[in-house]
Amino acid sequence: MKIDQEARMTIRHLCSKGVSNREVARLLGVSEGAVRYHRSRQEQGAVDGRSKQPQLAEAWSEAIEHYLSSIDRDAPLNLAALHEWLMAEHDYPGSLRSIQRYFRKHYPKPRKRARRRVETPPGAQAQVDWDEYPRLWVGGRQVRGYRFHLKLSHSRRSVTVWSARKDQLSWLTVHNEAFRRIEGIPATIRVDNVKTAVARGAGPWGEFAPSYRSYAKALRFHIDACLPRSPEHKGKVERSILDYQRSSDVRRRHWDSWEHLQEHADTMDHELSRRRLCPATGTSVLEAWRRERFYLSPVPLLPDPFDLVATRRVQLDCTVGFEGRRYSVPFEFVERMVEVRGCARTVQVLHDGLVVAEHPRHTSERILIDPAHYEGEATAQIQPPTPLGRMGKRLEEIWQTSPQQRPLDLYAALAEVAR
Repeated sequence: MKIDQEARMTIRHLCSKGVSNREVARLLGVSEGAVRYHRSRQEQGAVDGRSKQPQLAEAWSEAIEHYLSSIDRDAPLNLAALHEWLMAEHDYPGSLRSIQRYFRKHYPKPRKRARRRVETPPGAQAQVDWDEYPRLWVGGRQVRGYRFHLKLSHSRRSVTVWSARKDQLSWLTVHNEAFRRIEGIPATIRVDNVKTAVARGAGPWGEFAPSYRSYAKALRFHIDACLPRSPEHKGKVERSILDYQRSSDVRRRHWDSWEHLQEHADTMDHELSRRRLCPATGTSVLEAWRRERFYLSPVPLLPDPFDLVATRRVQLDCTVGFEGRRYSVPFEFVERMVEVRGCARTVQVLHDGLVVAEHPRHTSERILIDPAHYEGEATAQIQPPTPLGRMGKRLEEIWQTSPQQRPLDLYAALAEVAR
């Protein structure tokens, strides 16, 4: 086994404390002969001869300096590009590793950039993320569970919501449950680049999922996507996930149901908030959250989670098309653009963030009409549809009458109305 510099320093330190060669070998997982060999060399002051040998890249030092003078010194240096340039222009025979060793010896390390610590004001931001549990016992069987974390950046109030799935409907559902638990909605939600939040691209330049964008517009919060591979940009919720994993391993218990597991999570969240201190206020997290609630937007009547959203223009017959069906809309929205959402059980039509029509989803009928959508007073731009005549009203009455109570001769009844 090869002994590195750190192991050699460990041998020197332990031997100076009187530790035997056998014990040092056991601690390092090497043979006792290896420990004796390196201890003897250290006592003799021997130096590795390879460190005195000239490096291969030193013969190309002038070419390297010329390359460095032709690039921006403030920009990060790409040693792979330098290696390719040396091979192409100067027939350099060495490897990229030799270039790296040369730079470690002759050039100082690049300067580190300090990070700015910022404390967000109350109600300004919450950070969210998923945590996955592949082996979880719920309801007598082993399943895959997902835990959604939401943490307020100011008070550090953290809530968790369990879910059996991680799809778009579940993403919006856990948001609803988290907002109910913190009793408010912050101005900004910082998210990772999960596909339920960012459909294309990544970070601030990514394209948000249409349903999540519409959800955020309805609840009036801003989506703030982190840069890719930058967990420190949402470090508060990342720390919350690690703390939860260390303090409670839910895989060790069997849960009767998802509701049983959620009750345990709510109890644990409350207890942690009561015991922990908020760095921004010096009070407990629970007390800081009670003060922060004043700065959160009130939780409205939360919209139903939806997995499909589309923008449609209301036609002259007061309907919009969605998923191969036609749905009626109040007549005052004729020729206006509305948002149609496919929820778990319903289809909702929204205008300016408000639900103006709702119908059952995935029905066998292809046209769903609400007669109330055709009634009402005229607006400044739209006249209501022509009222039903006597024939239309009679047809509607007959249709609403049970078959046992309908006239024996329907045609005679209708002809009487038509006279």
